[in-house]
Amino acid sequence: MPLTGPGTANHADFRRADKDTGIKMLAATLVLSALLLFFGVRDDGTGPLSKLRWGFQTVTAPVRYVGGLVGRPVDALSNVIANLTADQETLAELKQLNLHLTARNAELEEEAASAARFEALLELKSTYNLESTGARVISSSSDTWADTITIDKGSSSGIAVGMPVTDSQAVIGQVIECSASTSTVRLLTDENSSVSAMVQSSRAQGILRGSADGTLRLALIRADQTVKSGDTVITSGLGGAFPKGLLLGRVVSAERAAGSLYYDVVVEQYASVESFEEVLVITAIHNDQQASAEDIAEADKQDSEGISSADDAQKTESEGGASETVEVSDTPSDEITYGAVEFSDGSDDTEEGE
Repeated sequence: MPLTGPGTANHADFRRADKDTGIKMLAATLVLSALLLFFGVRDDGTGPLSKLRWGFQTVTAPVRYVGGLVGRPVDALSNVIANLTADQETLAELKQLNLHLTARNAELEEEAASAARFEALLELKSTYNLESTGARVISSSSDTWADTITIDKGSSSGIAVGMPVTDSQAVIGQVIECSASTSTVRLLTDENSSVSAMVQSSRAQGILRGSADGTLRLALIRADQTVKSGDTVITSGLGGAFPKGLLLGRVVSAERAAGSLYYDVVVEQYASVESFEEVLVITAIHNDQQASAEDIAEADKQDSEGISSADDAQKTESEGGASETVEVSDTPSDEITYGAVEFSDGSDDTEEGE
């Protein structure tokens, strides 16, 4: 049996009235929206809606400005907190990535530098039309007994004792020992090193020799020949061990003691010993890279004149100055021992490389 009474009726009337109110509010909202849309479309910026909007923005501007000021520190603080609470694992990964990129960058820079050095070697090879092969320096020795480097190519790569070796600028030495995979190069500064050389400008021929203290001297330049500080010294090509015309060094000083038959010529090496990393080994020499008949004739002439001057000097004693002792060879000039390049094969015997 349904319950009836004043309370039940009032509750039903309330729900009905609430529903009617909602419908009316919805209808009013729709009508108001339509009116605002209608007048907004027709408003050219001077109508009542524009004035109302402008007034509202003016009234609320201070509130919005204050809200922005308050919000900025809050946003900044939230960012700081987020950074401080970042995942430690992510930070570790970033550090590791940074280390990897730094190492890789150093590796690429080294590869680029190495490529540039090899390019310079190829340029030298092309300039002098050299038959040669490149090699890397794997060790060096500079002590009382020897001034040498070891390269990473040997007899299995066609390297042989006596072959000249250059860097990207000038001659640095000569191969004196070979194994299957490595070779030892005696540097110009070694006291047992000697290379047939000439002064480029005057064509005065001599022998470039190393010394125990690493100083290079151009020996057997007679007092009547021309040599001065700044002159370029090159290989003469005599004997055939070194191609003619390769750079050796620059004359630092040329002095002659009173009564001496020869200059004391000090030469600065063109090649930088400290930067030896890649080198060029000259494996063959063409006929046009050897000393010409004129060069050989001039060497014979200088040799003969040197012997005559020495014989004359032995007849009288020089006074008032130091003199240099000169060893004179009795070997006929056609053997050209004057231009010999000596190198050691590692034993007590000495061979001639040219």
